[in-house]
Amino acid sequence: MLHKFKKIDVPILGILIAFMVISTILVYSATVSDPDIHISLAKMIQIYIISFIAFITVSSVDYRFVIKGSYYMYIAGLLLLVAVLKFGKTINGAQGWFSLPMGLDFQPVELFKIILIITLATFIARRKGESLQLIRDVVPIGVIVLIPFILVVVQPDLGNAIIFIVILLGMYWIGNIRLSYVLIGVLVIGGSLYGALYLYQHFQEPIVTFLKAHHVPNHWIDRMNTFVNPTEASRDSKWQVMNSIRAIGSGSLSGEGYLKGTSIHSHFIPVAYTDAIFVVVGEEFGFVGASCLLLLYFVLIYRMILISIYCNNFAGSFIIIGIVSMLVFQIFQNIGMMIGIMPLTGITLPFVSYGGTSLMINMISMGLVMSIRLHDDKLLDEE
Repeated sequence: MLHKFKKIDVPILGILIAFMVISTILVYSATVSDPDIHISLAKMIQIYIISFIAFITVSSVDYRFVIKGSYYMYIAGLLLLVAVLKFGKTINGAQGWFSLPMGLDFQPVELFKIILIITLATFIARRKGESLQLIRDVVPIGVIVLIPFILVVVQPDLGNAIIFIVILLGMYWIGNIRLSYVLIGVLVIGGSLYGALYLYQHFQEPIVTFLKAHHVPNHWIDRMNTFVNPTEASRDSKWQVMNSIRAIGSGSLSGEGYLKGTSIHSHFIPVAYTDAIFVVVGEEFGFVGASCLLLLYFVLIYRMILISIYCNNFAGSFIIIGIVSMLVFQIFQNIGMMIGIMPLTGITLPFVSYGGTSLMINMISMGLVMSIRLHDDKLLDEE
C-alpha cells in the first residue's frame, strides 16, 4: 500500500493544504470582531485535521470496493433524508440537520451528494461507453435523482437540491448521452425557464400570491424577486446582494488589507464566514486575491480531469466527473450570488467557507479522487 502512496497527486495535496490556510485566515477575519460567533484558529485547524484524516482514510480504500456497495449506500442515504424530515433540526429555515454529540450538526444531504455520484457512476458504467438509451438508461437515471431531489426540496433546501440536478447533467454528459436527447432537453428546459421568467415578470403579484398560498418559503420568493427584478425588489430583500457587491468593489486591485475589511467588520455582510466568505476575499485582498483563489480552483479541477482521462475504469472516470460537476457549480453559484449574477442560495464556497459537514464531504470527495489515482492500474503505469 505504501508504494501506491508514492503516486499521490502532489499538486492536489498542495492545493488542499493551501485551502486550509486560506480558509483559516478568512474565517478568523470574518468572525474576529463578533464575540457571539467568533471562531478560533484552533477550532479551524481542528476541523481541517479531522477532514484530512477522512481524506487520507478514503484515499487508502480501493474505490472499487465502494462501487460494489453503491446501491446499498443509495438506499441508506434515502433513509437518512426521510429520517431528517421527521427527526431533524431546523437551521436557516430548513429541517435538514441531525444534532450530534459535542455540539456538532450533521447535514445528510451533503453526504448524499457523494452517494448519488457513486450510484450514478456505477449505473452508467455498465454501458461501457456506449450511448445511453432513453428507456433503459436516461429515464432510470432521472428517477434515481428525482427521489432525493423531492426529499431535499421538501426540507426546504433548494440550493442543495439544484446541485443534484447539476450532478445529473454532468453524468448524462460523461455517460455519452445522444445529441438528439440533449437538443430536446435544452429546448424543453430553456423554453420552460424563459416561460417562467416571462410569466413572473409580467404577472408577479398573482404568482407570488399563488406561491404563498401553497406554502413556498418567503425567503425563496424574496431571492427570486431580487434576481429576476432587482430594480423593483424591496430594499430588505436585496440588502445582502447590494452590500456584497459594494464590499467586493471596494477591494479594488489589492484590497483594503487583512483584518481591515470595513463592511465585514461593521457587520454589513451577514454570515460572512460561511456563504459570503468570497466577500472577505474581495474586500480584503481585492482582484489579485480573488484571482489567486480562482486559479487554485482551476488547477484543482484540471488535475482531477487529468486523472479521469487516464483512469482505466469507467466508473472511476464517471465518479470524478460527477465530483467536478458538483464543485464547479458550487464555486460558480457561490461567487455568482455574491456579485449579483446568480440568485442567493445557501451553497458554500468549497474548501473555504466555514462548515464542518460541507468541508468533510468535500475532503471525502477528494479522497475518492485520490483513491482512483492510487488504485487504478493504468494510472500507476502512466508514470
